[in-house]
Amino acid sequence: MKQLDTILLIDDDPAINFLHKLVIKKEGVAKEIVAHQSAEAALDYLKENAKLGYHYPELIFLDLNMPGMDGWEFIEEYEKLDNTFEQSKIVVMLSTSTDPKDRKKADFTTVVNQFLNKPLRSEDIQYILENNTFPTYST
Repeated sequence: MKQLDTILLIDDDPAINFLHKLVIKKEGVAKEIVAHQSAEAALDYLKENAKLGYHYPELIFLDLNMPGMDGWEFIEEYEKLDNTFEQSKIVVMLSTSTDPKDRKKADFTTVVNQFLNKPLRSEDIQYILENNTFPTYST
C-alpha cells in the first residue's frame, strides 16, 4: 500500500487523535502523523509550512464539530490558503453527526473528498488510499 509523507489529524478530542494515530500507524501508510486539537492550530501549522516552503499533508482528517472554529469554518479558511499544492490534498471529514444536511453540504464542497463516521477504521484508510490519487513529493 502507498505510504504518504504526512497525514494531518484535526480533532478537539485528544483520545480520538490518539486512536486515529494508532489506526494509521497500524496500517503503515504515513511517514509522519501530525495532530492538532483545534482548527486554528491546524491552520497555523499549514501556514507555517507554506511559509517555509514545505508541502501540505497529502491527507487531512477533519472533525466537523469542534469548539471555536468548526470543520466548515476550517474548510473556508483552507480554501483561501495560497499554496501551489492546495488542490492536490485529500480532505476527509469525520463526524459523529447523523444529520443528512452535513453529508449533503460535504458533497457540494470541492475540498471535502469524503465524509465518514467516527472512529476512523483500517478499512476507511485502505479505501481512501486505493480510490484517490495523491501527489508524489521528492524527499
